[in-house]
Amino acid sequence: MPVELSATQALTLWHAVSLEQVRVDRHDLTLRQMSILLQIYLLPPPHTVRGLAGILGVTKPVVTRALDTMGELGLVSRTRDERDRRNVLIKRTVDGALYLEKLGDLIIDQGRKLSI
Repeated sequence: MPVELSATQALTLWHAVSLEQVRVDRHDLTLRQMSILLQIYLLPPPHTVRGLAGILGVTKPVVTRALDTMGELGLVSRTRDERDRRNVLIKRTVDGALYLEKLGDLIIDQGRKLSI
């Protein structure tokens, strides 16, 4: 069932979620990092640095830097593609899945508080 929101309601929800994340979350992801993380977890694999760069419209080094940070946080891992050694495959992790599950719960909770 689609949710109907006004622009103000949508921005209020985004603000509430962002504010709560800053207050309680140890991970301070950039919007680019969050976009990459959601791409990896919400869409079926395989995910490669080259593919993510194309989807985001950025260079491979930009994606690599974002993945470096998320890898240090345990949200993703990388392995060399055995079929094509030029490709680096990005893998989901348990910590990454739990992080996004908590984020989803936070969005639901904040949406309910705002009566959206």
